[in-house]
Amino acid sequence: MRMYIVCLVMLLAGCVASRETGFWPQYERNPFVVQLDIPGPLDTRGSLVVADLDNDGLIDYLVTGPGHVAAYANSGRKLWIRRVDIWISMKAENNGLPGHHGPGVQAADIDGDGKTEALFLTQDGAIHVVDGASGKDKWHSTPPKPTGAKRWEHLVVANFRGKGDRDLLLQATNAKGYRKGRYVSAYRLEDLKQKRFEPLWKRDDFVACAHNGARVADLDGDGMDEVLGGMVLSADGRVLYRLPDLQKGAHLDAVYVADVRPDIPGLEVIALEEGDQNRVFVFNRERLIWDKHFKHQEPQNAAVGEFDPERPGLEVWCRSRYDQHQKPFVFDAEGKKIVDYRMDDVKPKGWTISGVEVPNKIDWTGEDKQFVAVKERHESGDVGIFDPVGGRFLDYFEERADRLYVADVSGDWREEIIVLNVDQLHIYHNEMPNPNPDRPRLWTQNHYRRSKMTWNYYSP
Repeated sequence: MRMYIVCLVMLLAGCVASRETGFWPQYERNPFVVQLDIPGPLDTRGSLVVADLDNDGLIDYLVTGPGHVAAYANSGRKLWIRRVDIWISMKAENNGLPGHHGPGVQAADIDGDGKTEALFLTQDGAIHVVDGASGKDKWHSTPPKPTGAKRWEHLVVANFRGKGDRDLLLQATNAKGYRKGRYVSAYRLEDLKQKRFEPLWKRDDFVACAHNGARVADLDGDGMDEVLGGMVLSADGRVLYRLPDLQKGAHLDAVYVADVRPDIPGLEVIALEEGDQNRVFVFNRERLIWDKHFKHQEPQNAAVGEFDPERPGLEVWCRSRYDQHQKPFVFDAEGKKIVDYRMDDVKPKGWTISGVEVPNKIDWTGEDKQFVAVKERHESGDVGIFDPVGGRFLDYFEERADRLYVADVSGDWREEIIVLNVDQLHIYHNEMPNPNPDRPRLWTQNHYRRSKMTWNYYSP
């Protein structure tokens, strides 16, 4: 009995020590490694997305960087590499979309033949479509750019006519001044293939984020996508809702989509303001649901998820702007601030005082409660998983993370952490048994698929 008590005390002490050092040692710490045959990041251009490229039912990796697009199978086997002047950018407000870490590539079955295509823009404004499994050219097309824009910069596969992934949204910024993606046009992909350039619709007044491209999602479940930014456009290009005018000098930093309020039909858009009041907005196709601020601190980046299952709806975690000593805060689904804390008080030992960046909501454990995956800010550093409400880190991985991406690639619906480390991908799986293995994969959700194709540094 005495030995049992001693062992129990030692076990509990070990758990406390694990909490204090910021990680849980029961998680597998050795990642699956994919060796890349391409140079590592030279700057903040390019990134990665995942999709089933070779049509074997497994999720593969599509990596972009200056001068190349490369594809790797789920097993790590190289599928193909294209040396091409793909259009990717750095600061969107200076250089145009897709902005920091924007992958600049899409992957979808765009013609209904059961095979995946990859799509990207090149610096001459041409759209290129290649076979997802082999990288071989299928077709290319160069639609005319809008008056006032330098080139088409951002592309998003969409469903605007209820026919599946058969349409394309193109977006461009103004060529001069502080650049925002005001120009958007919707096309039938088949028309672009045939060099027919009459759009389904177009606009030159889209209220875009300052740093990232438009996102799309089916907000109301009618089978067709809306276009999301500081406004919601219908599948036929009409303005359904527009945020109240932002004051001079203010703009949106980030935009997300989630079911924040399950009591309200459909999905909501979450947008973050920089300047003026530094508000967090939650709205849908029809109206503003709430807008709040916390001490007028700039929210800058967010993660939206089921961070407190005891509360109705989802929570919105905001990082705060501070270049050092970040002070995150969290709103509940009604817009009430429920917690705030200092990142310095919860970060792992040795973690940078600059805090965290690229926050990704993550389904890591298989339980209802979700967490947030982050990397060290302003450096190629470590990666961690933390509880955004309690502030406690569950785990962290010693890394040299140039990029951080979160997606379900293993097949058990939970999500993996995917790190681009110079010329390798490191994929971290939760090796603990999934307590709820029969849930549908996250890829069955329209807004999940769309978000994983349209992310960048500001809107992971």
